[in-house]
Amino acid sequence: MDGRIAGPGGEFDFYPQGDEEQAAAYSSWHNSRYPEAVPTVARKTLGLADAPNSSFGSVVMGLGAYRPALDAGITDPYAHLRQYVVSSTLEGDINPAVTVVREDPLGFIRALKREEGQDIWLCGGGKLAGALLHEIDELLIKSYPVVAGAGIPVFDGAFDPTVFQVAERTAFANGVTFTRFIRK
Repeated sequence: MDGRIAGPGGEFDFYPQGDEEQAAAYSSWHNSRYPEAVPTVARKTLGLADAPNSSFGSVVMGLGAYRPALDAGITDPYAHLRQYVVSSTLEGDINPAVTVVREDPLGFIRALKREEGQDIWLCGGGKLAGALLHEIDELLIKSYPVVAGAGIPVFDGAFDPTVFQVAERTAFANGVTFTRFIRK
């Protein structure tokens, strides 16, 4: 509820999921709506192995969002998407399916947006989201009934009020609220 996407150490396991039935109902809705947001390793298990990408053609991650996959030995977590990791420290040859963006993420995103195709999914990274705020056309925000108190903010940057409007909001029995915002 306080706009944190992870705890101070990058942890995200503190978000309440509800009971098994509630968590399954939310996951089922989310997975059917955004199947491309499911990591490749889980797609077959969830019956999404052949699901087409319905919204996104590319994923852009900061190193913090990419790190859990690396720690699990997975170098291309979204093999069904074009994958980009914005990092000045990550080796550029980590996987041929992953492009490491070392400099000018704003210029990179502007160029990527000019290409034809599906939308771009910015998957985590508060500093990256703050740097790209003016290029974000739509926000998909999951809100959990928990206050983290400290940690990584969804947007980490300069004070820059930017107005979006609610386009859709769905509440689930496990307390999660999914809101789609569009730039006003």
